[in-house]
Amino acid sequence: MSQVPHRILLVDDEPSIVKALSRSLRQGTAEGLWPALQVETFTDPQAALARSCEQHFDLVISDYRMPGMNGASLLAQLRELQPHCRRVILSGYTDSEGLLAAINEAQITRFFTKPWNERELLYGVRALLQEQKSARETEILAEQQRLARREISPQEAERRRLERLEPGITKVRWSDDGAYVLDPMGQDSVWP
Repeated sequence: MSQVPHRILLVDDEPSIVKALSRSLRQGTAEGLWPALQVETFTDPQAALARSCEQHFDLVISDYRMPGMNGASLLAQLRELQPHCRRVILSGYTDSEGLLAAINEAQITRFFTKPWNERELLYGVRALLQEQKSARETEILAEQQRLARREISPQEAERRRLERLEPGITKVRWSDDGAYVLDPMGQDSVWP
């Protein structure tokens, strides 16, 4: 049975940075630090946020200073969409107020400086992916126990399983007249 690859989202307004980060992560895969990765890269934080409404990620690494939306804001919104996703800030600036905002608002789990130390980055990512995997396994076991004790229904257990696989899949938006809304016109593409 093949293992499901970890999904990582990289966000930086500089294309050369996302390419370098991707290259570093490929190196970690080649070295056997993790079995497999699916990496998606974005230079636009809004596009990355929209993608996170469609796809579950295990880890997000975001630049702090970006035009339109800083990394702390991006990761805070992502935390609402995917609370179990690990969040990392990458910055070339030592902005203590910005870092404090990222820690408090987005509840980041790690901070890397630009330029990053390759070994520190790879082993930090490995630790975060292992932590995320352990948390997911613990959550699944707890759910199985609640199901066995009949604290949740089989339907609720299945809904939660589907949400872990595809965040947002069980959320439905209805219009005022009772119709299902596929693409809310004139509204943000990010759902609350």
